[in-house]
Amino acid sequence: MNDEELTSLPASGPMLTRKDFVSDQMVRWCPGCGDFAILATVQKLLPSLGHPREKYVFISGIGCSSRFPYYMNTYGFHSIHGRAPTFATGLKCMRPDLQVWVVTGDGDGLSIGGNHLIHALRRNVDIKILLFNNKIYGLTKGQTSPTSEVGKKTKSTPYGSVDYPINPISIALASEATFVARAVDTDLNFLSDVLSRAAKHKGSAFVEIFQNCIVFNDGAWEEVSEKSMRDETTVNLAHGQPLVFGKNKNRGIRLKGWMPEVVAFEPGKAPSDLLVHDEKAPSPALAHMLARMERPDYPVPQGVFRCVERPALHELINGQVAEAKKVGTPDLQKLLRGGETWVVQ
Repeated sequence: MNDEELTSLPASGPMLTRKDFVSDQMVRWCPGCGDFAILATVQKLLPSLGHPREKYVFISGIGCSSRFPYYMNTYGFHSIHGRAPTFATGLKCMRPDLQVWVVTGDGDGLSIGGNHLIHALRRNVDIKILLFNNKIYGLTKGQTSPTSEVGKKTKSTPYGSVDYPINPISIALASEATFVARAVDTDLNFLSDVLSRAAKHKGSAFVEIFQNCIVFNDGAWEEVSEKSMRDETTVNLAHGQPLVFGKNKNRGIRLKGWMPEVVAFEPGKAPSDLLVHDEKAPSPALAHMLARMERPDYPVPQGVFRCVERPALHELINGQVAEAKKVGTPDLQKLLRGGETWVVQ
């Protein structure tokens, strides 16, 4: 069963609305922060999924994005730095009936939490991981993060950063995540569509969200986030469709050898050799190539890079437990006294 075929659990009681998912807590983000748009989009999306409100759990680590659980009128954990995927893994394995979401940032999720993120993805834990990427540490007042560009001048790098940035999509693909996507905080309809697909996917769903920090890194994604520019600077990925972009849909991507190439053409007369997106390809090679397309040489891909099927971790664990139970009635004393035992004098 693919993610489009997955059906939602029936809602209990009256139909829910966005207001049912808005908590009584004052939202404490800086005015103009991109987090507001993401929060509103998630709150608006959840009622459409059909799950009872008590089936949702939001788990976060440390950082501006990690305030998220306070603002959702659901269950939630504000956990410790970088360890949100670990908490989420344990919860999902014990309560597979829950919809478990992880909210993290480029600092929390890719620095101290990088190891935990990678292993949650490779194990195909059935959780939804939203990584807010503003290329800066916001909560600690503007230091470089793992996604900051080379040469970035901050309080911690007054002469410019010498570290090469991490590509979150490449990390997720290399970790064998079964659903990998990207969206921008300012394109609310597109963001909602991506999050809806992530929510319905069975397995590890990773969504990078370009998000603006108006105080410490304003305009970090201006080229791809501004409505007046993004038609020319982004390409929307659609399964089975050629990669066409531009306000007039007059440019596209094709392969030249092993490299992508931007080509121009008359509107409505796209060349037959344009690259066609395949999010379900057995090999992640195409998705990896798209993940490396960056400005200024290429448009930045948005949408679902990869969506494949694999058993989720909790299904594999439950399968092993079921097999173990077939052996017979457990005997603790036999286990303790049999086999490899020894005496310490």
